[in-house]
Amino acid sequence: MKGPLKRGAVAKLLDSNIETIRYYESIDLVAASARSDAGHRLFSQADVERLRFALQLRQLGFALAEVRELLTMTEKQTFSCKQVAGIAEMHLSQIHRKVADLRQLAASLEEITSQCQRTDTPDCALVLSLKAPSKTLN
Repeated sequence: MKGPLKRGAVAKLLDSNIETIRYYESIDLVAASARSDAGHRLFSQADVERLRFALQLRQLGFALAEVRELLTMTEKQTFSCKQVAGIAEMHLSQIHRKVADLRQLAASLEEITSQCQRTDTPDCALVLSLKAPSKTLN
């Protein structure tokens, strides 16, 4: 990277949406370290690396609060590998819970859709099942 980059160039470099970068700036997750004479935000190499790290964490599904915590820890060098692994393992546990919930939802929907006769009449077992007050989807 040659010198500071404008937001658009950073977005292109990191294959990110410019609005994402703008949003991260608005919540003080990342910030440009300088401005051009014309007032454009300029991102240094360190700014770009911070943003890259944040984007990669978000791609892995980390919440913004977790991204902020990990950014702070790594920048201040106040972390151990054990601490970072703990945060990652907690996140992985949440992912596993979500996957289990989605599997349960899929099983419930499969059960309901299996009742459908797929006729050309409005007598639909699927709709009746979903409207029934006694039917719970668990």
